[in-house]
Amino acid sequence: MEYSQYSNEYQAGDIVYIFYRNPHTQDVANIQEAAVVNNPEDPQSLAVFVYETYYPLTNEMAVYSTPQEAEAAYQEYFGNIDGGNGLYDETF
Repeated sequence: MEYSQYSNEYQAGDIVYIFYRNPHTQDVANIQEAAVVNNPEDPQSLAVFVYETYYPLTNEMAVYSTPQEAEAAYQEYFGNIDGGNGLYDETF
């Protein structure tokens, strides 16, 4: 696993926004707020904490500083969404 350039951009305590896929319905994804924390399995690296789970912060993870950046990227990757109030799920 290659650690991310994000290690220099973020620090423990930052709030970020990620794409999160529903583990029960893989074709459903939304933008979720997550906390950057020290990785409990590797204290020299960072992780994001979302839904009571730690995910190592790696180059494979799309991480955004604002919900607006995340929503723009989501629409670029997955297409424009008609209607609604956006993809950001505030019910963390």
